[in-house]
Amino acid sequence: MKRQFLSVACLSALLVTLTGPLHAQTTTDAAKADGKAFGRDKAASAQSAATTNPDANRIPNFGGTPSQSGYFDDPDRMSREAASQATTNTGYKAMRDSMDRRARFAPQDLDATIARSNVISDDPLAFTSGMAIGGSQGRCVPLPPASGTAARYMATCNVGYTATQETRTCPVTLTARVEQRQVYGYYCVGGSGVDPASVYNCNRYSAPQCTVTQSYPINLCDPYFGIYWGCNSGDLRVDLVSCTAPVEGATPYTVTGENVVTTTRDESQCAGLAADTSCQQDTETCTDSDPVTRIIDGIAVTQPCWAWSRSYSCAQFTEAQDCQTLEATPGCKLVREDCLAGEPCRTWERVYDCPVPDQPANTNQFICDGDVYCIDGSCETIQREANDEFKDAAVALNAMNQARREFDPDNLTLFKGTRESCSSKVFGILNCCKGKGFPLIPGIQLLVALGCSREEMLLHQKDAQGLCAYVGTYCSSSFLGVCLTKRKVYCCFESKLSRILQEQGRQQLNKPWGKPKAEQCQGFTIDEFARLDLSKMDFSEVYAEFTDAARLPDELQATQDIQQKIEDYYARARQ
Repeated sequence: MKRQFLSVACLSALLVTLTGPLHAQTTTDAAKADGKAFGRDKAASAQSAATTNPDANRIPNFGGTPSQSGYFDDPDRMSREAASQATTNTGYKAMRDSMDRRARFAPQDLDATIARSNVISDDPLAFTSGMAIGGSQGRCVPLPPASGTAARYMATCNVGYTATQETRTCPVTLTARVEQRQVYGYYCVGGSGVDPASVYNCNRYSAPQCTVTQSYPINLCDPYFGIYWGCNSGDLRVDLVSCTAPVEGATPYTVTGENVVTTTRDESQCAGLAADTSCQQDTETCTDSDPVTRIIDGIAVTQPCWAWSRSYSCAQFTEAQDCQTLEATPGCKLVREDCLAGEPCRTWERVYDCPVPDQPANTNQFICDGDVYCIDGSCETIQREANDEFKDAAVALNAMNQARREFDPDNLTLFKGTRESCSSKVFGILNCCKGKGFPLIPGIQLLVALGCSREEMLLHQKDAQGLCAYVGTYCSSSFLGVCLTKRKVYCCFESKLSRILQEQGRQQLNKPWGKPKAEQCQGFTIDEFARLDLSKMDFSEVYAEFTDAARLPDELQATQDIQQKIEDYYARARQ
């Protein structure tokens, strides 16, 4: 603006020189005469007003009762009526719209600017010395560094346990024992019509104490076993039962002794594994079946198997973590810790907010000495001031252009992203989705051969370019409550600016990302986008890209060219 003013001043000076002093003198005399006439007229009006007595009729709308007299008894009515008409009043709406469009600055940004100004104020000569007279280029001094925010990313690591599976075995043996016991033989009558209270009723000789060895039907009046049962042509029968204990009230017809073989399985050596909750029984294999018949206390005992080997699958839990690198990285801050799998939880993912390493340094800002130009003995200095407002204007314009490009007319949304994900082994060496904080290993074919998909490699490249926002992680496979493989979910966008608007816009709207398994990277509605305050967002991550894309011409060189043309003009005029 100051350069434009100087150019206008130079043209005015040239016009004065070319038209000559006579024309300038005539214009000045006319202006003076016009000014004197205007002063005399106003002086006469002021004198008349000061010497005339007050008269109510001379005051417009003074007579009668003013319409505002109703407010005398109820002054608060004025506020109520004004409030009710404010929203429809054109002037009020214009004022509110102007306030809403007014730029807002964060207090910390103002503090940083004031701090830089104080540094310059303490030693101004250090930034403005070296001025030269005669139109030569002055000296430029770098300003104190600004407090910009470097690009950051969400890094993750794992803590908890690893689980390994091992097979454990234990023996089970069969123990046989021969016992001598007495066996009681009884007769009983079964069928309908038998006296329930009779000692011969077969219902009194029930299993498992008694078993039927033989059964005979009763025909007409024939006696059986020397006992007359009565004439009956029904369904009566006589059973011979063998009981291992005497039946109360009944007289056995025979009492004999017999050898009884009992077998039991000895599982005592497997009790510990059976009680271990981390072990599960798998198989049981016979290890001793030859011979199948063996003599126990002089009695031949036959069993298909005499011993077994039982196997268990047991989990071995070992504490593990891979967070040492992030904990030792300067600038990394722990944000949260999420449980991946297990009840109780055995695997956690720690999320760190870290600066992107190896970022190029911010371009320094400079303040330069003024160039001094002298025309007809009158010298004027062009002030050079460092200006950092261009980047904010570039970001705002690009944000509006990006909104126009990414507007979805079908769903009426802006800045919709694409859901993408990648997997990695917990505590594993191969990690297909480390993110933009890590350089991509050369050779995509090699990573694909090791187990990474091409989609995961493309996601890594997008994230390294700052196009993706980290949503979260969920466990995709587990063993015995320990997460083995996890899947990280990202929302990727068309530009880095869209990603920043989504990340910081969701914070303003209190609209966090959804669960990793369900998040679909939806865009902002028109109402949500209208509620965003871009002045409160930090776009320092994209400043360098915009300023590099819009390089201005070398203004110092352009100024020298203009100065040279002026000097050439005067050189020709003197010839």
